[in-house]
Amino acid sequence: MSEPQNDTRIAGPRRDFVGYGPVPPKVVWPGGARVAVSLVINYEAGAEYSFASGDGRREAVGEFGVAINPTRPGIRDLCVESAFEYESRSGTWRLARILDEYGLPATVNCCGRALLENPALGEYIRTSGHEPMAHGWRWEEPWRLSEQQEREDIARAVTTIEKLCGTRPVGWHSRCTPSVHTRELVAAEGGFLYDSDAYNDDLPYFTDTAGGSHLVVPYSLTFNDMRFAFPGFADPTSFTRYLTMGFDDLWEEGATHPRMMTIGLHGRWAGMPGRSRAVREFLEHALGRGQVWFARRVDIAQWWLAHHAEFV
Repeated sequence: MSEPQNDTRIAGPRRDFVGYGPVPPKVVWPGGARVAVSLVINYEAGAEYSFASGDGRREAVGEFGVAINPTRPGIRDLCVESAFEYESRSGTWRLARILDEYGLPATVNCCGRALLENPALGEYIRTSGHEPMAHGWRWEEPWRLSEQQEREDIARAVTTIEKLCGTRPVGWHSRCTPSVHTRELVAAEGGFLYDSDAYNDDLPYFTDTAGGSHLVVPYSLTFNDMRFAFPGFADPTSFTRYLTMGFDDLWEEGATHPRMMTIGLHGRWAGMPGRSRAVREFLEHALGRGQVWFARRVDIAQWWLAHHAEFV
């Protein structure tokens, strides 16, 4: 195998294959909870790629995973655009009503541009007490941007979210694949407690940056409703069953070594009728088992920094 070239695209942090090792740390969650459950509602409507927004491409990830007319350059895909509009017009509000009904806190992972298109959601976040997390200015891949563009987009997202939600976001989560610069830029921005640009653990952990130790609260693509974007991959019943099985595994492990579970939702997927029932049934199962802490990601980050700084 040849040695990698001196290319900034492959620079960045060293990989860590060890983590906490064979025995995870015995952490303590509030109330002696076995599992800390983080509900994340991703809000991207209006920030996705589209010709209508002046982009040179359309968004490929719609209701069924691919664009309807992927080979027709310059032609708007009104079907995919409508799927994102459902998120803002209906689906996110259905998920919000479920949170309100059960009195559960959540993190709303917001693209700045998306909030500008629907300021009412920012007001809901402001009054509900949910946490706004920064999900970029646009719903785009940071690795496509120059380092300077990425720096400017981070600042623009922070300013917009703070203005519309009344609270400065202290968490960051890129669209799936961050650039090799993202974590350093987030750490250097100031005001961020954590990022969620990793999928590699069941617990928060600290990592080194040029500015010092930095907290990572890992995200999950496993317990994520993006499964609905791929035909035949998951139906509402199987999604409930999968979330329940995952929670039960973590709950049992949590008898001796408490864990964290992140569930990623989108108004255009889990916010659909039937699919939202899957979310509701999971919540009832988890609440029924007890010894669970439903927490915003900022709450998990603050708890970790206050009670588990020894894991630096």
